[in-house]
Amino acid sequence: MMIGLEDVYKVVVAMTPLYVATILGYGSVKWWHIFNPEQCNAINQFVCYFTLPLFTFEFAASVNPFKVNYLFIAADAISKFIIVVVLAFWAKCSSKGSYCWSITSFSLSTLTNSLVVGVPLLKAMYGQLGVDLVVQSSIFQAIIWLTILLFVLEFQRARSDIVTSLITAMNSSSNSSSIIDSTHVVHVEPTKDGEGMNNEIVMNSKPSFLHVMKIVWLKLALNPNSYASIIGIAWAFVSNRWHIEMPSIMEGSILIMSKAGTGTAMFSMGIFMALQEKFIACGPSLTAFGMVLKFFAGPAAMAIGAITVGLHGDVLRVAIIQAALPQSITSFIYAKEYGLHANVLSTAVIFGMIAALPILIGYYAILGFLH
Repeated sequence: MMIGLEDVYKVVVAMTPLYVATILGYGSVKWWHIFNPEQCNAINQFVCYFTLPLFTFEFAASVNPFKVNYLFIAADAISKFIIVVVLAFWAKCSSKGSYCWSITSFSLSTLTNSLVVGVPLLKAMYGQLGVDLVVQSSIFQAIIWLTILLFVLEFQRARSDIVTSLITAMNSSSNSSSIIDSTHVVHVEPTKDGEGMNNEIVMNSKPSFLHVMKIVWLKLALNPNSYASIIGIAWAFVSNRWHIEMPSIMEGSILIMSKAGTGTAMFSMGIFMALQEKFIACGPSLTAFGMVLKFFAGPAAMAIGAITVGLHGDVLRVAIIQAALPQSITSFIYAKEYGLHANVLSTAVIFGMIAALPILIGYYAILGFLH
């Protein structure tokens, strides 16, 4: 399969409008000063709570769950399992490894902007096959992998709360006392010498798993994108099982907002870029680290998973290219909310969008020579 200039042109045509929307968002704040930070926040909320959920619902509802390529989904799961094993080994055995960086590295190497960037890009490259596969990937990412990420972040926050309480206990007076919060109880008993700094700290209970899960499900309940994926795939099951068409009045109401999903998401991304003090917020070293994970480690793991389950032809090519799509914006939102390397994720989103086009065209050209 030879890649011609016409094929590359189609990809450029599909991607250029995304960059135009991003530049307009950036310029509206940085150059023309049309929006202030408060108005920018309102625009971001509009995208988060209206256009993106309806955009996600539209694509989820269009999937035929009875024709899902489960080998493709299995390859995706295997690739993520490979990443998890490598990161767990790194965190356990390397002096530079850590639980927190493992979470961030997982986000960088596996979570992609599959709908906003992936759909127009893969459609230009591989037609409807590319669209179908990238939508399937995005649905599983929203329902499974982002949910797991949210749970892990909540677990990390609970563990951090314990450490904070222990430090507080160590710095308290030498009298016997208890520290109680919503997740655990820490009991402090004085030593033989009565010195507060030498107190023995006894944990009478571990963080409540049910409490952590309650917080996780509360976060999910407040995330309309989770609803959009689940309701959309539920409708897809019903409509394809009993051949029920969506009422035109409902479809029109959804489309009028969902069609704005791509443009407003990229416009919002441009606004976010303009609000940053530095274009590269985390420095060149961490930026390079993030780009290696995003554009090379993720696709390499996906290639292993795809070959393991026997994918071939255009399905194999789509699997590898969709793994190299730019960083998921949702992963940055979570990182910012939980205070875990948000500067690294923001840089990955911004720089990844800029670097994505030439890198993905390169993948497209190289994979085109594979039979």
